[in-house]
Amino acid sequence: MKNTALFETHKALGAKMVPFAGYNMPVSYEGVNIEHETVRKGVGVFDVSHMGEFLVEGPKALELIQKVTTNDASKLTVGKAQYSCLPNETGGIVDDLIVYRIKEETYLLVVNASNIEKDWEHISKYNKEIGADMRDLSDDYSLLAIQGPKAVEAMQSLTSVDLSAISFYSFVVADFAGIDHVIISATGYTGSGGFEIYCKNSEVKQVWDKVMEAGAGFGIKPIGLAARDTLRLEMGYCLYGNDIDDTTSPLEAGLGWITKFTKDFVNSGALAKEKEEGPKRKLIAFQMEERGIPRNGYPILDKDGNEIGKVTSGTMSPSLSQGIGLGYVPTAHSGLGSTIYIKIRINKVPATIVKLPFYKNT
Repeated sequence: MKNTALFETHKALGAKMVPFAGYNMPVSYEGVNIEHETVRKGVGVFDVSHMGEFLVEGPKALELIQKVTTNDASKLTVGKAQYSCLPNETGGIVDDLIVYRIKEETYLLVVNASNIEKDWEHISKYNKEIGADMRDLSDDYSLLAIQGPKAVEAMQSLTSVDLSAISFYSFVVADFAGIDHVIISATGYTGSGGFEIYCKNSEVKQVWDKVMEAGAGFGIKPIGLAARDTLRLEMGYCLYGNDIDDTTSPLEAGLGWITKFTKDFVNSGALAKEKEEGPKRKLIAFQMEERGIPRNGYPILDKDGNEIGKVTSGTMSPSLSQGIGLGYVPTAHSGLGSTIYIKIRINKVPATIVKLPFYKNT
């Protein structure tokens, strides 16, 4: 197992450490509900340094990114980021990722920790013909996510740039916490605002300490991966390995909005045909109508008790005090307001298909 540069810091803070995507990661410090509420109402900081970073540069950089991703990266200007995915050759998803345009011919791809090697091999396969310059920076860089409605105010003293001016899916390269050149971006995965800091492993302890110091008056707390999961699920954000994988198409997963057929990309012909005919199944969001917590793998049933799908993500929502979840069902069963049933042990518990997000940030 690998450790992030802040491993000893987490242990000193009493974090419960678990193996995740090949890393020892903090799953919780005080408990998921307390940490969840800290981010929804105040400010919390996550160490997500396990994420992967690939630098793609040179005159062929955009051509490569356009080939291997579904979204249209030609629309990116310097200082903007874009959510996208890497389609495979068989209709599924290699990974979801964020593409940052750092300079005219320099892009940063931020990928999921569990897929670093797989993604690198997949992109490299297509780069053999294209010939962009690629570098894997994953082992050298750390990533902190400072999230919550008080994040901007709590952190403003650490930088000379106006944090409130960094709009969603934008970023700046600027000074932060005494380090000259870090990426400060706003691509949050929690739905409560805030931003991310990319810096070198050798710099992250200084950044973490200054973040905790600056945030002390705002009640900042370290937050683990368990609360990250409940926060993202309340927003309906997909988690790779649960809600999307090598067998799920972006159209089934509700990611048609990042699948642009104005360009040629890996398997675009087959995906265009799927769009035209309509996907046979869809990722739905549901809320439990009675007591019960849906979990990954639980069967989804129709009114007659026939299994029509499986839960891909589920939890007891700390914000709503209600069971919520995602799962795939045949398109015919995916209508908003429809009743489905989740098999929890021997019980058939009713749930209603709802529109995302579950949590409406007021």
